[in-house]
Amino acid sequence: MKLDRVIWGVLLLFIGGVLLLDNFNIIEFYWRNVWSFWPIFLIILGVNILFNRNNSQTGNIISLAILVIALSFLFVKGQERPSSRYWWGNGKGNHIEMNMDDEDNDGNYTKATFTEPLLAGDSAKKNILNVSGGGTSFDLKGATDSLFIANVRKRFSNFILTKESSDSVNTLTFKLQDKNKRNSWSFNDGGNDVDLRLNTAPVWEMNLKLGAGQIDFDLKDYKVRTLNFDGGAAEVDIKLGSLLPITDVNIKTGVADVKIRVPKDSGCRIKTKTGLSTKDFSGFTKIDEGLYETPNYQSSAKKIFINLDGGLSSFEVNRY
Repeated sequence: MKLDRVIWGVLLLFIGGVLLLDNFNIIEFYWRNVWSFWPIFLIILGVNILFNRNNSQTGNIISLAILVIALSFLFVKGQERPSSRYWWGNGKGNHIEMNMDDEDNDGNYTKATFTEPLLAGDSAKKNILNVSGGGTSFDLKGATDSLFIANVRKRFSNFILTKESSDSVNTLTFKLQDKNKRNSWSFNDGGNDVDLRLNTAPVWEMNLKLGAGQIDFDLKDYKVRTLNFDGGAAEVDIKLGSLLPITDVNIKTGVADVKIRVPKDSGCRIKTKTGLSTKDFSGFTKIDEGLYETPNYQSSAKKIFINLDGGLSSFEVNRY
């Protein structure tokens, strides 16, 4: 049997075993801890190249032994409670304001505020919000009289806010622009914290793109027509409202922990394409393979459609 097949078999057994044990609450496993030790997989690859050039039995045994030891180490580390909530580490502007405050007491963080005022006619337009960044915690809780405001506590990185407007559409783009490449790959404790606030009057379309970090959005008071999330190693917590007849939610992840809360008065349908991911859809009925609905889906005048696509993630959808 070829060694590469054995290695892939062991890796799949490890992932499947951990997911099963975690799903049955036998262990509590934190995948972010495994992510922090990703260089181990480079070591495994290097050992395989060095000791298996001639496909010798001794080289195979050494490679497998290193793999088992590495996975055992990751199994132990994965059960330790993380000391940080972060996965990484212990256009043209228009009417944009940015205020820089003093550094925090530890001297490692700076603060900034980005604002976009609410202009006449903005409430009647379609408003598109694009948010992207890595190693960042984005929180959206509470409203503002402005169209958009972001209070940032940042480390090493720079953010930019741009706005493009037409007669019917506003497009706001708020993103991380890291010019310090050395620090962008450092594993220092901490990251960037962004407190977002939006105006509740307009209808919003949200496009969120996050490499590694956290999303915590309380959207119950917002008119959200569409929410798209594309992320890698992330934690996502979204609470939806019922202010519009239809809301579409599309989640695409790599390794992530996704929690979505939907109001009980809205009918909800979930479609999944989740691979090795775990699923917990409390209050939903399984209609078909990869298809779930709430009991009031057919009768409700307000509907939420959720599409979940993830390779190795945890998906949880609850009703409130």
